[in-house]
Amino acid sequence: MDENEAIDRLSAIAHKTRLAVFRLLVKEGADGLPAGEIARLLSIPPTTMSAHLGILARADLIEARRKSRSVFYSLKVEGMQDLLAFLVSDCCSGHPELCMPKGVRQI
Repeated sequence: MDENEAIDRLSAIAHKTRLAVFRLLVKEGADGLPAGEIARLLSIPPTTMSAHLGILARADLIEARRKSRSVFYSLKVEGMQDLLAFLVSDCCSGHPELCMPKGVRQI
């Protein structure tokens, strides 16, 4: 990951609603949630939610998949892992494992 990709991903989650969506999808895991359910849970109008989901997807932090007539969104684990790895790659004189929060496995 280069610096511009990291900035794009950080910018995508540097918004109250998008951060809430990202955290919700982290909790949901691989199954994810339909777009309408995300909007309902966060009390955001569907059209506004669609724009936020698009920004997160373009930043490679979430992914969409169609299931029947619904579009489900889930965390794109690789996108999140790449960002975290970039952020801690130069930590602690080449020992990024020292920067990881307790209980989080090293990437």
